[in-house]
Amino acid sequence: MKFELIKKNTPKGPRLSRLLLQRGVVNCPVFMPVGTNATVKALSPHELKEIGAEIILSNTYHLYLRPGMDVIEKAGGLHRFMSWDGPLLTDSGGFQVYSLARLREITEDGVWFRSHIDGSLHFLGPQEAMNIQSILGSDIAMVFDECTPYPSTYEYARNSMNLTLKWAKKCRDLKKENQALFGIVQGGIYKDLRIECLERLLEMDFDGYAVGGLSVDEPKEIMYEIIEYLGEAMPEDRPRYLMGVGEIRDVLYAVEKGFDMFDCVMPTRNARNGTLFTSQGRLSIKRAEFKYDNSPLDPECECYTCRNFSRSYLRHLFLTKEILSMRLNTIHNLYFYLDFFRKMRKAIEEGRFGEFKRHWSNVFEADEFTEVTDGAGKGD
Repeated sequence: MKFELIKKNTPKGPRLSRLLLQRGVVNCPVFMPVGTNATVKALSPHELKEIGAEIILSNTYHLYLRPGMDVIEKAGGLHRFMSWDGPLLTDSGGFQVYSLARLREITEDGVWFRSHIDGSLHFLGPQEAMNIQSILGSDIAMVFDECTPYPSTYEYARNSMNLTLKWAKKCRDLKKENQALFGIVQGGIYKDLRIECLERLLEMDFDGYAVGGLSVDEPKEIMYEIIEYLGEAMPEDRPRYLMGVGEIRDVLYAVEKGFDMFDCVMPTRNARNGTLFTSQGRLSIKRAEFKYDNSPLDPECECYTCRNFSRSYLRHLFLTKEILSMRLNTIHNLYFYLDFFRKMRKAIEEGRFGEFKRHWSNVFEADEFTEVTDGAGKGD
């Protein structure tokens, strides 16, 4: 992987960059659709390409449990298995072990856990996570980390951080030549631990650096504080990935602080629940006011859904639980997110990010609808 910093408007502000990977170029800031189980729910790889996805995310934990590494290895890797020829990033499974697995037991070498699917006993540590990601053949792998829960005591957060650093070092030693590897900054809500974790990861020299352990029910002001001081401390010459954060206002704040990469199940999961993102804010398609509304979902959107179908029809599909409802809603929501990021990159390029941020913050601040997230980092 090669990282190119194209433009910074201010020393600590939003920036344009790109990742040059074997399977394609990724323009940043970038949103990565979540394909937990080797698919972005309801869409084909061809449709993802059509709406502008440059990179997608999949997950070690879920694919290890189903279909299993023997199946994917026999298929020739995850790209061939799911017929996606663009860049792939794989999460290491650390968050999913924390959020989904039953009866987990953390040891110095990894985590024993029972599958959320059938209760079977498994072990996942840095060596296993790196082996799995090697078989998957992702373009970017993540180190295996211990996600610090919120709230946690200082002592717990320090011990958790030290364990993450120990595992990161082992992952770094196991890194494959043809696979980029990102370190993950942990440390809970404690600034000194977060900074220490970052500094020790920098000594290991990763290809990129991610911030984990956010969006785990901590107050927004704490999340924003962490984003701000880590944005100032993270190296300028490496990509910065804010894991599991995708709410529009949060993205705008993080981009303003210099973050490059984002993922979240929010657009896809909300689509399946009938909540759609538009140029006027969020819209619940099941509302009675749309029964006779033959206007497009969002007149300013050029996605396939908005060009061909009315609010009335989309409401009908959702209420009758037609499969097409999930597909059309997902096409729209992902197109909205990817187009939002395209427009944001253009605003940074033209030096008007401040205006862009004010506009979209107002659009989504006026909307008091509560997003359906349901634990964004668990997978989709």
